[in-house]
Amino acid sequence: MVNGETHRRTPAASAKEVATVIGEFRWPSYWAPNSAALPTVLRTRTQMTRVRPNFPTAGHWQASWIEPVEIVDGPSAHRPAYHLVGTHTINDPVASAFLHATAHGVYEAFINGRRVGDLELTPGFNAYRKRLQVHTFDVTNLLGPGENAIGALLSDGWWRGQHGVIREIDAYGPTTAFLAELHVTLRSGATIVWGTNPTWRSTPSHILAADLIAGEVHDLRRVVKGWAAPGTNRSAWDPVRVAAHGFAELCAPIGPPVRRIEELGAHSITQIGDSSHVVDFGQNSNGWVRLTDLGPVGTVSTLTYGEALNPDGTVTQANIADGAFAEHRDISFQTDTVISAGDGSTFEGRHSTKGFRYVGIAGHLGPIAPESITSIVVHTDLRGVGDFACSDERINRLHRAAVWSFRGNACDLPTDCPTRERSGWVGDWQLYVATAAFLYDVTDFSVKWLRDLAADQFADGRVTSIVPDPSPRAPIWGTTHGSSGWGDAAVHVPWELYLASGRTDFIATQLDSMRRWVDFAANRAATRRHSSRVERHAEARPHESYLWDSGWHFGEWLVPGDDMQNILGRLGAADHGIVATAYFYRSARELSQLAALVGETDTAERYGTLADHVLGAWRTEFLDRHGHVSPASQADLVRALAFGLVPDDLRFQTANDLVDLVHEADDHLGTGFLATPFLLPVLADAGHLDVAYALLLQDTEPSWLSMTENGATTIWEDWDGVSSKGVARHSLNHYSKGAVISFLHRYTAGLQLVEPGYRRFRVAPRPGGGITGANTYHDSPYGHIAVRWEIEGDDGTIEVSVPDATTGELVLPDGTSEELPPGVHMRTWNAAAVTEGPTSTDER
Repeated sequence: MVNGETHRRTPAASAKEVATVIGEFRWPSYWAPNSAALPTVLRTRTQMTRVRPNFPTAGHWQASWIEPVEIVDGPSAHRPAYHLVGTHTINDPVASAFLHATAHGVYEAFINGRRVGDLELTPGFNAYRKRLQVHTFDVTNLLGPGENAIGALLSDGWWRGQHGVIREIDAYGPTTAFLAELHVTLRSGATIVWGTNPTWRSTPSHILAADLIAGEVHDLRRVVKGWAAPGTNRSAWDPVRVAAHGFAELCAPIGPPVRRIEELGAHSITQIGDSSHVVDFGQNSNGWVRLTDLGPVGTVSTLTYGEALNPDGTVTQANIADGAFAEHRDISFQTDTVISAGDGSTFEGRHSTKGFRYVGIAGHLGPIAPESITSIVVHTDLRGVGDFACSDERINRLHRAAVWSFRGNACDLPTDCPTRERSGWVGDWQLYVATAAFLYDVTDFSVKWLRDLAADQFADGRVTSIVPDPSPRAPIWGTTHGSSGWGDAAVHVPWELYLASGRTDFIATQLDSMRRWVDFAANRAATRRHSSRVERHAEARPHESYLWDSGWHFGEWLVPGDDMQNILGRLGAADHGIVATAYFYRSARELSQLAALVGETDTAERYGTLADHVLGAWRTEFLDRHGHVSPASQADLVRALAFGLVPDDLRFQTANDLVDLVHEADDHLGTGFLATPFLLPVLADAGHLDVAYALLLQDTEPSWLSMTENGATTIWEDWDGVSSKGVARHSLNHYSKGAVISFLHRYTAGLQLVEPGYRRFRVAPRPGGGITGANTYHDSPYGHIAVRWEIEGDDGTIEVSVPDATTGELVLPDGTSEELPPGVHMRTWNAAAVTEGPTSTDER
């Protein structure tokens, strides 16, 4: 275990106990886990001994969809959560029982007063018009002879609550609904099937308002004791409404569920006046808080969640509260209100999540004890498979911030931020998925999302900018779909999943979606031209039929100096041909290779030929007569090298042009969302390792360390996310720029994939930047791969663990190489003879 923030931890030994002794060599203590940062793991699971049955198919449901009777003339947003309960009598002992459940909205299920399972935000977020997950729970131990009560606490969730860029309400429907069916096998061998039906009853709960973005209002004085227990009098409740919603869109879950993953204690609590406090948890994350000290009966406490503070020390939401295209609504944002019952009860709002480091609490008289408030970290329960640490704590902080950013944005789908939008932006995930796949098993998590991408895809092949998209045809917003670098997620995410896992089972299912996306790009290239190109050449030149230069594109997005408020207006008119054609080529090439893997020979040949034509068009249009990329920017030169757009004999020249641009920027980067993950690798591969490390260690804006050196615990959306006066701009938790940590895994530590699934891998550490040691690991499908190296004086030492059924190639910094069979291997090299200067084949 290394120094990052994976969440499956056991109590750490001291650095002395953890340090590994090999002969006379002792590994340094920074490879021991940081015990101060160890999380409290919340999940407690039992091994299943019974096979879970599949939920009923569309024609075999015996249960009915039911809806609560809602408050007449209730609010159109920030609506109450409802209790729904039905009872059934069982006459014999239960041998096994399974509950199949789903909802239009977010539900918690209960049986006989006890909560069912440990999943959160069920049924999760899907492209609901075509896909809606049904979860199956083993409830054998919750049932018994006699009356049994089954209940649900149901709120708006993603179904009809605020969501996304425009925060539309009722996007999927104007009402919430619940569907559940219980399958019981008695010890006698008899079976019972029973579920939601007209006998169920509903009533508003003590949750007076619940919205994923607005937050929640709980009046604990109105809690109905025993609401989901047998024997409770529900005669005053309303009979539910039966709804004919159908069953065709129901599907089984693919990825892991959302759970309460970890608890964070208060880092500090500052009292401001008699009844106002600010709690700093020391870490920006996604989830909610648990508050146990609620004061005397009737005390109203308001909890405001944010990522930053105002100059006066109060919590600010100014950087995250406004959606780019959202209609203003006079309701709260990331704010919970709780009214105390005075009975020692606890507040924990589980029907909304917030992105926050700080919580402002107003209305609570007197001091707040640290043990009375806890941050509950909530996200998809992904299996950690990799980590990293090195001798430079600044780099370790950057790595932790990037990991936490992903954790905060992996709540049932890969989101852009856990605050303002919480949307599955396709561009963000296609550029980060490779980095995430080194750290976590994200294959099924991503496959679930890809199914939603295909479900929401337009008939002409366009991919929506966010997935799922509740409002794909909304005014203004609807024009942004089909952007290059964003829609290419349809192809590139499957490609990266294949490389990381070696799996091909999902490729055939996604192949049609991939084809439709590339065909969309091909059609746009063949039938449309940018106006500036028409002005230069009234008649299209032959290569232009493969040049994609029309339509809306986000482009490089948020390069240093840009701001969302000043670039949106000019994107539609800009010529994005150099970017869009590059992605068109990469997607066509990857589609060809993926098709070949599943035996689609004709498809492979067709798109392979298309990729060749697109590459030729890019070179014809964007390489000048001297072989320089034109127009030239850091991002376009990076892409030219990373995607193989320039011929081999021009790579050295292109890399030098890139270095010149870096130096012209006073050794600062100039990339935005799309090119940043490739910047340091292409420099290192082209013989400019020193420049790569100079950029990595740059600590003035724009840079990664300028974030962490200014207190960031997650990655910012903007390079200048916090001004020199301490004012936060936009989101402080966007993982995209954190993809730089892949350089730490693959170059600093040196672990590189050679064959899919790490069947073959290379260990080629590239020390630099004054870093004197690093280690990493990755739990591949074939087993645990580990690398650790250290330089002490003139001596370099490295240890590599190679699992069975794999082969590792070791390339030492001095150029010595050998093939490593399974086992643990230690080697040394003369570090004094190695420099950070140019070493690439191109330069030699």
